[in-house]
Amino acid sequence: MPEKWWSSSYKTSNGYFGCETTRQAGVVTGFNTWAYFEIKQTRGKVGYEWIKLNIFTRWVCSANQTFLLLFDPTLSIREFIIQSLSKPALFQSQLRIPFWPYSHVFEIVAHLEESAVWAIRNQVRAIESETDPDIVQRPDYRKLHDIARHAIHVNENLDVSIQNIDTILKHYDLYMTSKRNETYSGADEDIRNQLEFFRGYIMNLRHRSASNEKRLQNEIQLAFNTVSQANAKTSVEIGHAAQIDSSAMKTIAFVTLAFLPPTFISSIFSMSFFQCGENNGWGMSKEFWLYWVFAVPTTIATVLIWQYWHNFSTSLHKHGSMVAPRIREHV
Repeated sequence: MPEKWWSSSYKTSNGYFGCETTRQAGVVTGFNTWAYFEIKQTRGKVGYEWIKLNIFTRWVCSANQTFLLLFDPTLSIREFIIQSLSKPALFQSQLRIPFWPYSHVFEIVAHLEESAVWAIRNQVRAIESETDPDIVQRPDYRKLHDIARHAIHVNENLDVSIQNIDTILKHYDLYMTSKRNETYSGADEDIRNQLEFFRGYIMNLRHRSASNEKRLQNEIQLAFNTVSQANAKTSVEIGHAAQIDSSAMKTIAFVTLAFLPPTFISSIFSMSFFQCGENNGWGMSKEFWLYWVFAVPTTIATVLIWQYWHNFSTSLHKHGSMVAPRIREHV
């Protein structure tokens, strides 16, 4: 087993395949391969689990034996690989080819990848078929983006699996070219055909996964548009209510304006400057000018103060609107 296989970068990788020929005194003694696959399985309401396949094979040339090491497999994977290897006996000529275990490994990978793709598809289909108005108008954006994140990971896993198969096929062809003088009774073609089949199968799963991702993005966009339409409708209703309030305020202002002159006149005539007697009739005090002395300056001062405050507020608002873009541009 190569020393680099134990490095931390390999442990955190999303997938790889490697191989090497072992020799002793220039004589081939065996052939080693190592591969790593990751498959993300979603569970229930956007729960998930990472399934990892860490494989090492050692083919011994002298004994024509293959040792297969599967690190930390789950119970289901362990049962699946045992079941796959327990199928009708392999041809003896196949056992002479170091790549024969991968025709069984990719059967497991294809099964897990298919399950991952269909799990995403079921989540997307549930969103597409949702008819509850409350859920449609109030979508769970966190859930939608979580599913989108899982779909991206599934696509990544499929791409890595396809790349691993391509790498295996490349090394397989190089190995078989070096053994072109030997006869395998068609076993070499059988193994290559199986690898090609799983490559095409996983490639088709990749297309379905891409379709799932596009369908999900379409649903997310629809959710945004639906909420935007609902918000626009609410804004129109608020504007309509504001118009009604404005009409009511106009009515109040008109009534106030209509009663203001009579109120002013009644206030004037109710002052002690005016007298009304049965004998003398109407009379006005000589000190009535005091009313105008205080009323006129007070009114003028009030108007001037209001005008000054209005101009000051307007200039302050204009100055703030001119400074704000500069601050944003500077940032």
